[in-house]
Amino acid sequence: MEKEKLLAHETLFADIIRAFKENKTALFGLIVVAILVVLAIFAPYVTPYDPYEIDLNNRFSKPSLNHWFGTDMFGRDLFTRVIYGARISLAIGLIPSLIAVSIGAILGVVSGYIGGRLGYWVMRMADVVMAFPSLLLAIVVMYTLGATLFNLFIALSVVGWAGAARVVRSQALSIREKEFIEAAKAIGVKDIKIMARHVFPNCLPSLMVLFTMNIPDAILSEASLSFLGVGAQPPTPSWGLLVSNGKEFLFSAPWVAILPGVAIFITVLAFNFIGDGLRDAIDPYLKG
Repeated sequence: MEKEKLLAHETLFADIIRAFKENKTALFGLIVVAILVVLAIFAPYVTPYDPYEIDLNNRFSKPSLNHWFGTDMFGRDLFTRVIYGARISLAIGLIPSLIAVSIGAILGVVSGYIGGRLGYWVMRMADVVMAFPSLLLAIVVMYTLGATLFNLFIALSVVGWAGAARVVRSQALSIREKEFIEAAKAIGVKDIKIMARHVFPNCLPSLMVLFTMNIPDAILSEASLSFLGVGAQPPTPSWGLLVSNGKEFLFSAPWVAILPGVAIFITVLAFNFIGDGLRDAIDPYLKG
C-alpha cells in the first residue's frame, strides 16, 4: 500500500516536471531567476565596488563600462546596489511566502478536515485579513512594529496566509470525503496522522503553485513599502528604496530610478512565468 502511494506520488511529480519543461515561457522565467540567484550569491565576485561606499566626486555618472548602471546621488555604483538588493528581494520573496503558505496550509488542512466551530473561526479570521487591502494591512503592521527587515517578514507573512488557508481548506473538504480517508478512519488511524500522511500530501500541488505565485506579490509589496518609507531603511540597497531615492532625479538622472524598476519588473515577471507554468502543469491533476 505504502509503496503504491509512493510510486503514485513519484509519477505525479515526474509528469508535472515533464509538463513544466515543455513550457518555454516557464523555462525562460526559471533561467532568469537562476541567473539572479547566482548574481546575488556571488555579488562580491561579480562587482568590485562596495554597495555602501560613497564617492561624492562621482555623483550621477552615466552608465558606462566602469559603472554599467551609472552611479547615484552619493556616487555609489548602481549596478552593485541592484545586485546586492537582489539578495533582499529574493529573501523577502521566499521567506515570507514560505511562512505564509505554511501557516495557511496548516490552518487550511485542520479547518477543512476537522470543520465545525474551529473551521468556522479560522475562515472568519481569514475573511478579516482578506477584507483589508494587503498593502494597507502591511503598512499598519510595519508602523506598529517598526520599519525593519525582520518586521517586514512578519508583515508580509501576516498578509499572505489567508488566501492559502482558503484554497487548502477547500481541497481538504473534498479530500476528507474520499474512500481512502474513510478506510483509514475505519482501521483506527488517528485524525492527526490522517491529516499529515493523507490530506496534506494531496494538497502539495496546490501549495507549490500558491508558493510560487506569492513570491512576486511579496517582492512587489516590499518594493512598495520601501518606496513609501516603511520598509527597508537607508542605506540598505533595497530595490524599492532605490526607486524611491531616484524619483527626485527622474529627469536629470533617470537611470537612478528606472534601472532598479526594471530589475523589479523582470524579477516579478520571471516568477509569474514560473507560477503560470507550474499551474498549467498541475492543473490537470487538480481537475481530476
